Amino acid sequence: MLGEWCDCKPVKENPNVIPFRRSRRSPYRRSGWRPYRRGRSQLLTLASIALVAFVALGVDKIGSQLLGLTSSGSQTTAVAIGTFERSFSFCSQISRTCVVDGDTIRLDGTKIRIADIDTPELSPPRCDYERELGERAKARMRDLLNAGPFTLRKADRDEDKYGRKLRTIHGADGRSVGAVLVEEGLARIWDGSRHPWCS
Repeated sequence: MLGEWCDCKPVKENPNVIPFRRSRRSPYRRSGWRPYRRGRSQLLTLASIALVAFVALGVDKIGSQLLGLTSSGSQTTAVAIGTFERSFSFCSQISRTCVVDGDTIRLDGTKIRIADIDTPELSPPRCDYERELGERAKARMRDLLNAGPFTLRKADRDEDKYGRKLRTIHGADGRSVGAVLVEEGLARIWDGSRHPWCS
């Protein structure tokens, strides 16, 4: 059929010539995109998120334990154990170091229940006598804490059921501040339960 249209002769293949074959190029080569690059990028992103979460949560908690700190809400406050010297006032809504009543204080934002005494209630008092004695115990506790350095020691438990730290307070001479209030008739020795102050 070919010979009817032209005087063509078949071309003989030269054995010394290597035939050219078009290479199979990757569809990703032109764009520069690679599946493995995307996976590696996702892996790095996840690792970064995990690192940030660890720093925000794990290190804060672990570091707090190592440094003797405890987390309280969004703030971190020192565990109330050791020797301190602070200026105490009566508590208000913005006070961080203050006297709540005769047997409860706040130290740098941490609420502390004095473990070895019980004083009259002020919120609310059940009679005029309890209110008067409770105010005197509160004022005396403030004066004793402002007298100089004091030491907080851990009680048999770290916290009560309300989340308050249970501590005993000792003055520079080592004497219990709670014992001073008991001797002055402003408190009772804590025996594990409350007893009425009103007759």
